[in-house]
Amino acid sequence: MINRELIRIKIVQLTYAYYQNGSKNMDSAEKELLFSLSKAYHLYNYLLLLIVAVTKEACRRYEAEAAKAKRENTAPPSEKFAYNKFALQLEENRMLCDFVETQKASWDDDIEYVRRLLAQIMQSQVYKDYMESDDDSYEADREVWRKLYKDLITENEDLDALLEEKSLYWNDDKEVVDTFVMKTIKRFDPKNKKNQELLPEYKDEEDKEFARKLFRATILNADQYQHYMSEASRNWDFSRLAYMDVVIMQIAIAEMMTFPGIPVNVTINEYVDLAKFYSTPKSGGYINGMLDAIARHLSATGKLLKPVPEHRQRFTRAEHVEPQEPEPMI
Repeated sequence: MINRELIRIKIVQLTYAYYQNGSKNMDSAEKELLFSLSKAYHLYNYLLLLIVAVTKEACRRYEAEAAKAKRENTAPPSEKFAYNKFALQLEENRMLCDFVETQKASWDDDIEYVRRLLAQIMQSQVYKDYMESDDDSYEADREVWRKLYKDLITENEDLDALLEEKSLYWNDDKEVVDTFVMKTIKRFDPKNKKNQELLPEYKDEEDKEFARKLFRATILNADQYQHYMSEASRNWDFSRLAYMDVVIMQIAIAEMMTFPGIPVNVTINEYVDLAKFYSTPKSGGYINGMLDAIARHLSATGKLLKPVPEHRQRFTRAEHVEPQEPEPMI
């Protein structure tokens, strides 16, 4: 589940924090990085568990309404959503049950939020269409939860605030983790029953090693990488770089220099996108041009032993507007 996009995000955050705190202990910083990544995987499981918690609350509601209908001799309520086949399979999932047991995870302390979310679900058009449909298949049960998750759990400000109170590590993780939760919902197959595989924490050991290696290269070779920035910045006002811009370019150079299998274009695009989110609104264009110039300089001087695309879009000084409120370099 923890892919390279998420790893890059965490390394930007942790590298920035490394320079902000006074200790600058490399081993401690690396442990913090791996812990931060593990918390993202916890969030993935915790959000899957939210589906289970909502379904359990729907079951309690159904049972209370069914008992009332029996006493009053009225028509019983529909059990369709309360006994949604996908949600019941998820509740029994072996990997999710292991997470609940080892992490002592539960939504019981936030039952009022679970009830509010259930109320929102029951008022939604997705829910109404599902309940009115004659389709009683597993596929329909799985699809309604995919739609409900997309419409009501992603970009949910109340949920974001609640999660932020539980862990500061989750503040920037949810948008990425949401995509993995929805991918997991689509992958569920009733034939697998409780043994349906959830996404693993890491796809393989190589991705975990990517995180360690990139972070260490970024920190341990900082002076060298900043020297490369200075060498390649003759046509750019390097002195006006925002603090975060330097951090992002330092990591990008580390990736270019340390991982021969990752194309230069991929690296530049990834960190330009991160700059747009984590630095100033105008940093993306600046960093795009700077990293392109740095890559070409390193290639020309024999320091970068992989091809640099000839026709990559390049920004000129005239196209660039300086970042707002420049901060001192590291």
